[in-house]
Amino acid sequence: MFRLQGSKVLAVDMTGDAVKAKNGSMVAYDGQMTFKKLSGGGEGLRGMVTRRLTGEQMTVMEVTGQGICWFADRASEISLVGLQGDKLYVESSNLLATDAGLRTGTTFTGMRGASQGNGLFTTTVEGHGQAAITSDGPAVVLRVSPQYPLTVDPGAYVAHQGNLRQSFQSGVTFRTLLGEGGGEAFQIRFEGDGLVYVQPSERNTIAGDV
Repeated sequence: MFRLQGSKVLAVDMTGDAVKAKNGSMVAYDGQMTFKKLSGGGEGLRGMVTRRLTGEQMTVMEVTGQGICWFADRASEISLVGLQGDKLYVESSNLLATDAGLRTGTTFTGMRGASQGNGLFTTTVEGHGQAAITSDGPAVVLRVSPQYPLTVDPGAYVAHQGNLRQSFQSGVTFRTLLGEGGGEAFQIRFEGDGLVYVQPSERNTIAGDV
């Protein structure tokens, strides 16, 4: 059972099941807990190899026990996402925790890898359960519909879910339009029907050099 205490701390009520969380994100616990460090971020050998190839340096721990665990990540804002058999695509650095009913993996996203610290793969979360994602500032959830596609600055992108097609537009940036230049050399365009999570702060990217 995931619940927020404030906007920056995730409380998880543990009843003998397992939770996967970003390594080092646990800030407190009560009760009886066991901890195990997991290699990579995806399921099985493929996930481990993919992580190594993309250099994402994602380290995950598995927590099992009875009691309450509290998680946080550098005072980032936390949002809860409920999945009912669908799939969530999320930047690996923005994934805080997943419950036992969810599987994590990776998917190829091509040019998305131009963002600093993120490989050519984005983390996927699917199944039935809850995931906790982080953002630099309160996340904004934007609806995409067939009539209204959405274009997002790659530095602000956090995650998306639903029946969406993702593509990349190069040569034009928000900063270029504003006459400032020196920004990302591409934008991310979403078409279809779904939700996109963005943060009100941009991570540093090197896309302008690609």
